[in-house]
Amino acid sequence: MTELNDTICAIATHAGGALGVVRVSGPDAIRITDSIFRCSSRHPLASAAPYSLCYGQIVDACGNTVDDVLVSVFRAPRSFTGQDSTEISCHGSTYILQQVCQLLINAGCRQAEPGEFTQRAFMDGKMDLSQAEAVADLIASTSAASHRLAMNQMKGGFSRELRNLRDQLLQFTSLIELELDFSEEDVEFADRSQLEQLAEQIDQIIGRLADSFSTGDAIRNGVPVAIIGETNTGKSTLLNQLLHDDRALVSDIQGTTRDSIEDTTTIGGVLFRFIDTAGIRQTSDTIESMGIERSYRKAREASIILWMTDEAHPSDPETENTIRNLAEEKYLIKVHNKCDNPAELTTPSDSEVWISAKYGYGMESLNSLLVKAAAIPEISQHDVIVTNLRHYESLVKAQECIKRVRQGLQDRISGDFLSQDIRQCIHHLSTITGDITTDDILGNIFSHFCIGK
Repeated sequence: MTELNDTICAIATHAGGALGVVRVSGPDAIRITDSIFRCSSRHPLASAAPYSLCYGQIVDACGNTVDDVLVSVFRAPRSFTGQDSTEISCHGSTYILQQVCQLLINAGCRQAEPGEFTQRAFMDGKMDLSQAEAVADLIASTSAASHRLAMNQMKGGFSRELRNLRDQLLQFTSLIELELDFSEEDVEFADRSQLEQLAEQIDQIIGRLADSFSTGDAIRNGVPVAIIGETNTGKSTLLNQLLHDDRALVSDIQGTTRDSIEDTTTIGGVLFRFIDTAGIRQTSDTIESMGIERSYRKAREASIILWMTDEAHPSDPETENTIRNLAEEKYLIKVHNKCDNPAELTTPSDSEVWISAKYGYGMESLNSLLVKAAAIPEISQHDVIVTNLRHYESLVKAQECIKRVRQGLQDRISGDFLSQDIRQCIHHLSTITGDITTDDILGNIFSHFCIGK
């Protein structure tokens, strides 16, 4: 756990821009910033109103001007972190930004750790843990759908759903535990049929949230698409065509691709994660064999399989059977490649398309099939969809507990066992929002944030 009484600073913008921002937060944020700042109005920042901008210069120990800047002032508790904070807007020169940070550190600040500003916001109760994680998702969003989901989560949509479940469970267990206090009098405060209906309803809601993870993960990380086929069918050329970049090495020599190559791109508003794999064939080369085995593994992990074939060379029957077996329960699109004459292109179906990866013929048809195969629903900012693996795992554990409660109600088991399972369900839901957490969990979450956020 980081020390909340320290005053921290960090560069909050990427290098290379016209402007840069240095953030400062902590009990002495305003005083320390004031010590290196000369306001043009000659008034100290200590007298500045909240949410105000002050123009002036950052100066070094010798009084030399480092840069002309604007300083934003935020006062506790009405700031992002809940603490006194300042933001120094200066020119985006790497040298200037580093000089400003160095002056702040010399004046008493500490360099912020990754995600420490957001962690302080969480610790101060400005947001719960799921909202804090959404900040990182918002920064990393690469499509309209991932942006909408992150915004909804950051605004508390997911938290409200979980809070409602916890309130119902707490009411549930309070009735059960009240009975335990009067166990000798054999009274029943909780109607078992109503409890069964409530447990079923909670089970369905948790299940819906858990089931949404497959869609949320695809939106956040990209729909995984494996490009597989025999050697020299044009898999690497297709990858380059899809990415509009020479990402993979292309050669007429068989077995050039010996390891999988992955990259993402957005097609029709959907983020795809394409995986170029080693060509499938019989080989005695140990390294190539390892690459082919990896091709099989990537195909099993993918949601969509693009089966590349060469129109001039029929596929080997054994390879064809292997690919069809790999594609069980996947969306399989057979891509007939090397149709280098536009007149040769056949009208695509839902599972086959004719293209020239070399010249780009038929790519619009393939793109349309990919978007259809991804089957990503329209997402609004009000939709609650789980995108975080940690949240998904907690939901799965919570659902296991509520299913035990439902079974226990049917079996008429003792109230103390019912209460224990309900409490466990509440515990797992609470780990999502951070009502129950540990330093290890917090350290792992915020270590993946960028410095300055």
